[in-house]
Amino acid sequence: MARCCPIVELRRYKLHPGKRDTLITLFEREFIETQEAAGMQLIAQFRDIDQPDVFTWLRGFTNMDSRAAALAAFYDGPTWRANRDAANDTMIDSDNVLLLRPVQPGSCFVFARATRPSVGATAIPPGLFVATIYPLAASAAKEFADVFDRAIKPEIIASGVTPLAVLETEPARNTFPRLPVREGEHVFVWFAQFAEERAYDRHVAALEQSRGWRESARPALESHLAAPVETLRLTPTARSRLVI
Repeated sequence: MARCCPIVELRRYKLHPGKRDTLITLFEREFIETQEAAGMQLIAQFRDIDQPDVFTWLRGFTNMDSRAAALAAFYDGPTWRANRDAANDTMIDSDNVLLLRPVQPGSCFVFARATRPSVGATAIPPGLFVATIYPLAASAAKEFADVFDRAIKPEIIASGVTPLAVLETEPARNTFPRLPVREGEHVFVWFAQFAEERAYDRHVAALEQSRGWRESARPALESHLAAPVETLRLTPTARSRLVI
């Protein structure tokens, strides 16, 4: 199984109503192989089941310098020039971007699928991915990985879920300022996969029923938060590399 990546962008685009499938069709036809040829990895593309006009996707890089070179190669290249107007016409906002890194070397994404489906694929993979985003107070960011491992992760695992990837804010300067990222924030993000929505609901219920979660893990989490937890419930698109 392949692992990805030391640098990850979590990108969430707010789209004009009814335009998500238009963008996904264009994206999966024109922007996957061409971005990877420029030196990045396309990790996953998703539909947000709670926000029908949001397109969420992930791409990865080897390091911040290679990120700058890869993005310049793609956004100055012929494919983006030929299709950028059509892509941008679907979007209201494309600046909701978190620049992340794995908390530990082994906490990055793992591809279960050796290759992605070819251009033109339409079959939607089964399952649900959930991204849980903890916005942290600046004073809490450095110690939170330990808090997560010691107090929170054991309760998550006890509920029947093993985190798929665990990421935190990459603090380096944005090496490609043409594409803004959210700066001045500290986030901790963990991803999990579920066979279906009901499996996720069972996980949430198990946490709520856990005395350890209510009396220890949740208070430890809440004491470090700068804003409410954000939960993204995501279904993979036909050509997503990340599948169950």
